[in-house]
Amino acid sequence: MSPSASPPALTMDSIDRRLIAELRADARKPVSKIALRLGVARGTVEKRIARLVDGGVILGFTVRASDSAASMVRAIMLIEVSGRSTSAVIRNLRGLPELHTLHTTNGAWDLVAELRADSLADFDRVLREVRGIDGVLNSETSILLSSI
Repeated sequence: MSPSASPPALTMDSIDRRLIAELRADARKPVSKIALRLGVARGTVEKRIARLVDGGVILGFTVRASDSAASMVRAIMLIEVSGRSTSAVIRNLRGLPELHTLHTTNGAWDLVAELRADSLADFDRVLREVRGIDGVLNSETSILLSSI
């Protein structure tokens, strides 16, 4: 494979998809319990997790904390990017610990980011940081007040 060629797409079956669903629900669940729920051997689960990580399907494992327990400020930010600077803007955004999720999109806005901050003061700082990134032309932010 040449250096510029991308790796072949990983083929996933129903066990892989169910395994990912189990990990999304609780990535700390013991492998033996996941194996029992999937009806496969523990070693099968371990090998599949390793294959999914190596294949770039699983990008990492994370902690999900209760929003109410942390009483954090959550918001959706729509971001317009200038010209061909999207990749550089994405790299800079990924460096922000307050960035929870980031999506490319079509239409008037180029990126949609979910931001989470511990306080309004932190949130204000993050907004200034995002707006100061080279290539960010415009943004619109909506604070999420409650989930229904």
